[in-house]
Amino acid sequence: MTRTFLAAAISCALACASATALADTAYVSNEKDNTISVIDLNTLETVETLEVGMRPRGLTLSHDNKLLYICASDSDTVQVMDLASRQIIKQLPSGADPEQFALHPNNRWLYISNEDDALVTVVDVEDGAVLAQIEVGVEPEGMAVSPDGKWAVNTSETTNMLHWIDTATNELVDNTLVDQRPRHVEFTKDSKILWASSEIGGTVSVVDVEQRQIIKTLNFAIKGVHPDRVQPVGIKLSSDGKYAFVALGPANHIAVVDAKTYEVLDYLLVGRRVWHMSFNTDESQLLTTNGVSGDVSVIDMKTLKVIKSIKVGRYPWGVVVTP
Repeated sequence: MTRTFLAAAISCALACASATALADTAYVSNEKDNTISVIDLNTLETVETLEVGMRPRGLTLSHDNKLLYICASDSDTVQVMDLASRQIIKQLPSGADPEQFALHPNNRWLYISNEDDALVTVVDVEDGAVLAQIEVGVEPEGMAVSPDGKWAVNTSETTNMLHWIDTATNELVDNTLVDQRPRHVEFTKDSKILWASSEIGGTVSVVDVEQRQIIKTLNFAIKGVHPDRVQPVGIKLSSDGKYAFVALGPANHIAVVDAKTYEVLDYLLVGRRVWHMSFNTDESQLLTTNGVSGDVSVIDMKTLKVIKSIKVGRYPWGVVVTP
């Protein structure tokens, strides 16, 4: 084999390997269609549509990326999809109207917010046992578990609080008052800081976890957009600790925030009524679900520019990515 041929073969192999490594798959829940759209992130195209329960919203993955958990809100259940076959293999008891949930680092305890019952239901995903039902505020929605596994935090939209649940006892131990209609919470990787969006308040609260006190409140102002349309919902934090991204709902923009100084760096125009976000596996791209326009925007992380809009089903809400 000549050196030229060998070099070409190596180059081809590396290119193929790179293409394979980047061939992530995104799963998007479509509220109005009762479906999941499957997106090939190598081609940036929707390649399959899967029928699921009624009004699918929150999505999360098992830690080995083999299972997809789906909040089928109007079916009052959490569905479990095997991603190898893309078939629903199990229904978990969830309480009424599950909207968001979070999986404990032990890969077994699923914390589910039940909007209609003002409860957080804790389910063992392996045997389907209900481990606890914890009373929280009115209209719970957002749910997060700290990476160290110590805390589960729920948001109540009407009570305007963050509810702190000790995962060792599954007891509510503290509450933090935030602005109106908190929708989503997200922990930093070191479990020391919690970010919480308040949709009607138009703010994001940055909370010290040890003290469970707000240390910073972020406000947003977009030129040409009325303040009433700036409604923060989803939050995504880059794993390098550099950026926080905030979905601003009917403002149709994503706020780019310096996660260390809390300065708002930029606003990126995406689709209409942006809900939630997910990175691809190497965090070179950020995906946003845009409910009213029925599409997913793809943001290039190097340039912080929107590079593609991908059509999905009606009212896309949640999104996760698997390698």
